[in-house]
Amino acid sequence: MRALILVDIQNDFLPGGALAVPHGDEVISVANNLAAKKGQLFDLVVATQDWHPTNHGSFASNNAGKKIGEMGELNGLAQVMWPNHCVQNTKGAEFASQLNVKSVDHVVRKGTDTGIDSYSGFFDNGHKKSTGLGDYLKSKGVKDVVVLGLATDYCVKFTALDAKQLGFNTTLVTDGSRAVNLSPDDEKKAIEEMRHAGIKIVKSADLLKG
Repeated sequence: MRALILVDIQNDFLPGGALAVPHGDEVISVANNLAAKKGQLFDLVVATQDWHPTNHGSFASNNAGKKIGEMGELNGLAQVMWPNHCVQNTKGAEFASQLNVKSVDHVVRKGTDTGIDSYSGFFDNGHKKSTGLGDYLKSKGVKDVVVLGLATDYCVKFTALDAKQLGFNTTLVTDGSRAVNLSPDDEKKAIEEMRHAGIKIVKSADLLKG
């Protein structure tokens, strides 16, 4: 069994959004093309969704004196200070309108705890709480996962690394992912970190041709 995991393809991460990932909208067509192969290439399609309360501790606005993009601390963990984004029940938190959500079998909401951020679709950043995604996939008999979405250097990377750590054969689709790149080499470093962890790095065409 193989699952496709679509990471955080939400309005706030697209051009014009509160935390726009450069060229983030370009992942949508790749996601849709692969999701359309459910029943052939994939048995399940899962989507993760950032779902923050307004008072989330990762927001610069909730940390006096902190600016967006600065490093801070949240409950003992290093924390990037982000703009308010993907706030629960807002337009920014909704999936991209062009994303074919009809193909999605299961949605995992993350980042709901004010005191800790959750980049990964499987755990919070401190690995204190599980989202239940790992158990869900294992209950369905999934052995292989293919990961893409936003952003390569944060939520995609940590979702892929956790999937690998949980024992799933894990693949990253590079043309289906885009990076924030707070530093210019962040995407390159993230891909190398995933490769080093044993994650397979491919383009969508590699999957579609067989």
